[in-house]
Parts: sequence; structure tokens; C-alpha cells
Amino acid sequence: MKIAKFSVLLLILYIFPVAFSQLRLGFYSQSCPDAENIVQNLVRERFGRDPSITAALTRMHFHDCFVQGCDASLLIDPTTTQPSEKNAGPNGSVRGFELIDEIKTALEAQCPSKVSCSDIVTLATRDSVFLGGGPSYLVPTGRRDGFVSNPTDAEGILPGPGLPVPAMLAFFGNKGMDVFDAVALLGAHTVGIGSCGNFVDRLTNFQGTGQPDPTMDPGLAGRLRNTCSAGGSQFAALDQSTPFAPFSFDNLFFTQIRERKGVLQLDHLLATHPSTSDVVFQYAVNNELFKRQFAIAMVKMGTVDVLTGLAGEIRTNCRAFN
Repeated sequence: MKIAKFSVLLLILYIFPVAFSQLRLGFYSQSCPDAENIVQNLVRERFGRDPSITAALTRMHFHDCFVQGCDASLLIDPTTTQPSEKNAGPNGSVRGFELIDEIKTALEAQCPSKVSCSDIVTLATRDSVFLGGGPSYLVPTGRRDGFVSNPTDAEGILPGPGLPVPAMLAFFGNKGMDVFDAVALLGAHTVGIGSCGNFVDRLTNFQGTGQPDPTMDPGLAGRLRNTCSAGGSQFAALDQSTPFAPFSFDNLFFTQIRERKGVLQLDHLLATHPSTSDVVFQYAVNNELFKRQFAIAMVKMGTVDVLTGLAGEIRTNCRAFN
């Protein structure tokens, strides 16, 4: 299985003409010409203080787009009478909201009610990926913000870390994404961290056996047991090639999972399942291929069920409907 070599721009122009019919490059060139520079500068400032913002924004973008589309519904704060997607279990550790607030404040000061929160998330994620060592890519803009934020939607849609590979591929396939896109997007784990609660069963009591997962590298299992036995809410780098500084966006994650050093069960299965193992190999041996396909997949993800034209709204505060 060989990956098709499409450029991101070729994808935009030819593969998804309907998805891009109302999104376009430079959407704010007249209404807020400095918008993308404002986003980029504030993301750069935050990255300089906290390189983990790449993983945080990438996860935010993913969790937003796959629940009712890329409409910034994840940003809505719950109230005493109305819960929101932030209340959903899978979103409990999503972070980076204050950076989106900072960007929105700056944009509102310069261009009131022009730039949507959903576009801010899309652009900020793109910029953080590049700062972390990932690809530079163009994204069309023109998304609008949604009117609905329901925790039950997120609970029912977002996948867990133990999802089987066929179910994972079906999850992405339902949004028009293929195996190359799915594996590339999961490659964002190269800058991610995971809570011990998401993999501790693999370390001590795999599938109720009372033993560690025999498919995990024993040395890794031992190190993770030490990490997770320290008490409190412990986390581990999902890319164990740089466990103490997992902020370099590269293909070493794929090398690690092929060596039985995947922290999450799904990551391990990506390297061994016949539907995905060849794609994992291709990315493991070709960093530029991984980065190119990641960019394509991110652009595709950013078009999932978007609101454009007169649909939705442009929020003045990303945390609340107008």
C-alpha cells in the first residue's frame, strides 16, 4: 500500500471542492488583514513559555471538530443551568482555552465581530504545530461558530484510548478520512502525554490477567509502573523517544510503537494491525512523508461539518453564545 503524493494545496483545489466551496485562503484579507499575524504572534509567545501548547491545541481542535463539526462548541463554558461539552469526560483534560481567549481579545480590539472562534482554534493549532517542528501548511478560513454545546454529544462520539483499530478507522471514515489520515493524526501523539489512568491496566493487570501486557516492551512497562506508582495524577509521554521533553514533532513516535513501546493500547495496535501496520512503517521511515500527510489530514479535519455563510455566528466571547 503506497500513499498518494498530494500537496495540501492540490487537496484544497481538487479533492474536496464542496468542503472548500465557502472556506477560502485569506478569508480575512479585507475584513481583518492582520488576523493571521495576530494569532501567530500570540501562539509564538505562549510556545516560548510552554512548548506543550502544541499538544494541547491539537487535542482541542480534534475534540472540537469531531463533535458537531469545527464550530468552537468545545469552548463554551457551562452554566449553573446548562452544561456544555467541557463537562464531558473525554474533555476534562483539554486545555489551552486561556490562549484562545487572549487571541480573541486581541482580534476583537482590532476587528470587532469579524474572526470566528472556530477559525482561531484552527489557525492557532496550525501555528503551534509548526513551532513544535511540524509542517507548515495553509488553511482556508471562513468558519462560523455554532449554537449548540452538549456534553452527551461529546460523550457519545469521542473515542477512548482502548478503541480497536477497525472501530478507529470507521470513526475517521465517517468523516471522510482514510487510513493515511487517521494514522497521521494519531501521530500527533509524538508531542502528547497520557494520564496513567488510560494505560495503567497494561502495566499490572492486562485484561484481568494480573500480569502486564505481554506485548509491551518490558523495560517500558517497568518505567511506566514507576511513574504511575508515584501517587496523585501522573502522566507519561506518549512518545518514549523523548520521555522527559516530548515536544518535538517528528516521526519517532512511529519507530517507538513498532518497537513495542506504544504507551496507549491503540498506539500499540496501530503498529501491529494489518490495516494500519504498513502505513505506520511508511511514516516511521520517512519523516517528510508523515509531516506532509499530517498537514493534509489536518486541513481535511478542519473542514468537518463546518458552518459558513449565514449559518452560525461570530462570537464576541469564545466562552459564551452571543
